[in-house]
Amino acid sequence: MSSCCLGGFKWDGQPQGQEATLNDQGYYVTGSNSDVALLVIHDLYGWTFPNIRLLADHFSAEVGATVYVPDFFGGEVLPADIINNPAEWAKLNLPEFMQRNSKDVRKPEVKAFAEFLRSRHRRVGAIGYCYGGWAVFQLGAARAGGQPLVDCISAAHPTFLEKEEIRGVGVPVQIIAPEHDPQFTEELKTYAVTEIPKLGVPFDYQFFPGLHHGFSVRGNRENKAETKGMERSMRAAVCWFKEWLAAV
Repeated sequence: MSSCCLGGFKWDGQPQGQEATLNDQGYYVTGSNSDVALLVIHDLYGWTFPNIRLLADHFSAEVGATVYVPDFFGGEVLPADIINNPAEWAKLNLPEFMQRNSKDVRKPEVKAFAEFLRSRHRRVGAIGYCYGGWAVFQLGAARAGGQPLVDCISAAHPTFLEKEEIRGVGVPVQIIAPEHDPQFTEELKTYAVTEIPKLGVPFDYQFFPGLHHGFSVRGNRENKAETKGMERSMRAAVCWFKEWLAAV
């Protein structure tokens, strides 16, 4: 985990959804499609980060899904206002934060929420940003018998993703990959584009030259290149979910 997971920009806009709880776990929900759901798994700034909720609103409107952004940090939230203040980052104890929110700690919650969505909706997709990237790959893992936890996934500049998770995917998978990314490294990029086509699942690899880790959820709207990249990444994800969540 590095500074690339904290830097960026907070977007203007007012989220249109509402908050609810599931077994004391908070979540943001927007939309009213009882048939199709999209699970959005947040980055390091958590489920209250305005940008992630604005993205959820966008997906709800464009995909036509009910979109959920659960809290997978146990009620803990990094303050969004530190996003442009590196001096504040040094005050955070990220190793302890990540220990409290490790894969082993949060994986059961991620799985349980996906099962909740599967019980309520006919089609379920998942998209993960940064921290959420590893989680959607685990949700999209091939399962011996039975229905998969989700029907398709997208991962934008995933963090903590491992080769075993990449080669284990069993549903249509999209990767949104910036050129510069110390988390989704060149080695992992090469592994993904080499191994996933061998798995027999639909695969969409979206490459963004010149852009950096975190651009699709914390990009600078005043920077032309980042704005174009953000817009393209949103269009790509919308098209992906329209295709695979509308399938019978």
